[in-house]
Amino acid sequence: MADLIFKLWWVLPVVAALLMYKSVLRVFFGMIIVPDDRIGLVVKKFALYGNDMRLPDGRIIATRGEAGMQAKPLAPGLYWRMWPWQYAITMAPFTIIEQGSLGLVKAKDGAALDTGRVLGKPVECDKFQDAQAFLENNGQKGPQAAFLTPGNYRINTFLFEIEKVPITQVHENKVGIVTTLDGEPLEKGDIAGGSVIGHRNYQDPIAFINAGGKKGLQEDVILAGTYYMNPWFVLVEQVDMMHIPIGYVGVVNSFVGPEGKDTSGDNFKHGNIVHKGQKGVWDEPLDPGKHPVNIYTHGVEVVPTTNIVLNWANSRSEAHELDKNLNTISVRSFDGFTFNLDVSQIIHIPRNEAPKVIARFGKMRNLVSQVLEPTIANYFRNAAQKSDVIGFLTNRSQRQDDAKGHISQVLADYNVVGVDTLIGDIIPPEALMKTMTDRKLAEEERHTYEIQKSAQIERKEFESAKAGADMQPEIVKSTRQVEINTQMAAAKVAAAKGDAESRVINAKADAENRTINAKADAEAKTIIAKADANATEVNGGAEAGKIKAIGLAEAEVTKQKTEAMGTEQYAIVRVAEALASNGIKLVPEILVNGKDGGSAGMVDALIGSELFKKLQKDNSKEDKTEA
Repeated sequence: MADLIFKLWWVLPVVAALLMYKSVLRVFFGMIIVPDDRIGLVVKKFALYGNDMRLPDGRIIATRGEAGMQAKPLAPGLYWRMWPWQYAITMAPFTIIEQGSLGLVKAKDGAALDTGRVLGKPVECDKFQDAQAFLENNGQKGPQAAFLTPGNYRINTFLFEIEKVPITQVHENKVGIVTTLDGEPLEKGDIAGGSVIGHRNYQDPIAFINAGGKKGLQEDVILAGTYYMNPWFVLVEQVDMMHIPIGYVGVVNSFVGPEGKDTSGDNFKHGNIVHKGQKGVWDEPLDPGKHPVNIYTHGVEVVPTTNIVLNWANSRSEAHELDKNLNTISVRSFDGFTFNLDVSQIIHIPRNEAPKVIARFGKMRNLVSQVLEPTIANYFRNAAQKSDVIGFLTNRSQRQDDAKGHISQVLADYNVVGVDTLIGDIIPPEALMKTMTDRKLAEEERHTYEIQKSAQIERKEFESAKAGADMQPEIVKSTRQVEINTQMAAAKVAAAKGDAESRVINAKADAENRTINAKADAEAKTIIAKADANATEVNGGAEAGKIKAIGLAEAEVTKQKTEAMGTEQYAIVRVAEALASNGIKLVPEILVNGKDGGSAGMVDALIGSELFKKLQKDNSKEDKTEA
């Protein structure tokens, strides 16, 4: 057994090599296998020769074969001569950026950032997959302006640190207000950076910076959508879109933009009205709808363009709440009484005048407190001092019309239309009300007595009329009987007259009828006689013409036949035709001759005649039978 083991000693190393072939190949041949889903991060422990044996000062990644962490990783595959005593290989997974995310990149090595910059400039490095190219192309250390979009990447994590963040989404009916963290400083006096182009809604930081974009709050906003934005470069705050309801306009006061020329005219001394896009109050307000407005660079004051009702009343206020601080007006009359009255003022601000109103007052509440409240209250206080309470109440309608005219004229100076002024409840002093109540009660009592007196007089007249009315049925009955008798007599007279007139009319009608019939018979006979005479005359003429025409035609025929046949021959033919038409036979049907040509006797003639008749009769019967 020992001899066998001694002879086969070489088998043990072979088996061990087969079992540990990777380690054997790794040690003796420096073999490294990088899987398909990994990269090999290389650390070179030492350099035996060459000019670049040590890393330059300030560098941590080797690009020229120096000892240390190597810029170039091993891609999936088979490698040799990666000796374990010289190289340490770490298998690292691919960097995966999922959908809905992006990868922020921070470089641990590279050139220093430019002065005043917070992000490194992009360089050609195959989306950070070529660390050596990044360093050789002067890629800068620190946060990078470029980032990784969704996908798989072979990132050398010795050089790059990847941070995954969600993409930027601006929701519906929102706008994104942007603040940039890199760029040129703002100009003195500016609060936001102006518009620049080419940066694709802040998704390209370097394009923004190269175009002269400013650091800080931006005037431009981004609308609803999905954006690949580097949060190390921009911060996005989502706010609601500016909603202008129907019946309102939005007056814009821009805090940014170039200084504009005032368009309000020389007579307007209360602020500048400028064109859209310039700094100041825009002359063109925003119409109803939703608008993407940067609330930090543009102030929008919503102004109603429909009629506005303002109530000077303690217990009533409109939905707009512009009148919530207005109270019932207290006034003093000429006769020294203090009383309260409620007033409603209707105003209208035209669309094109809204910018002037806001430029003058800043807000709608200031218009109410600075103009409407003192104007209306003082007018009614002055009007009350010129009249006593009773006169004020009595002339309420006239007071209302005067107030409308005065207040409308005042409001016109402030670019506001006064539509109407309405006086509501008037509350007189209690003592005056008691006096007026007592007076009214006395007047009503006197009026009551007068009514009662009038009622008694009317009652007397009623009784008299009632007595007359009680006799009225008998009077009416007698009157009706007289009328009935009169009508009956008149009816009889009318009937007699009608009968006589009817007989006369019938007699006249009968006579006229007979006369008409006689005349009609005579006329009919005359017409018939004339018609018969005319018919006879016409028929006679026609018959004569016919006979004449026939005679002429026959004469012409006879003439032509005579010329054709000769006179003698034609005469013989005519004689034969005449005999034939009259049934006269030239040759007898039975000819009786004598024996041997002599004359026969009468007996033979009779016998022959009878035989001929019998034959004719038999032939006639046969014809009937066949028929």
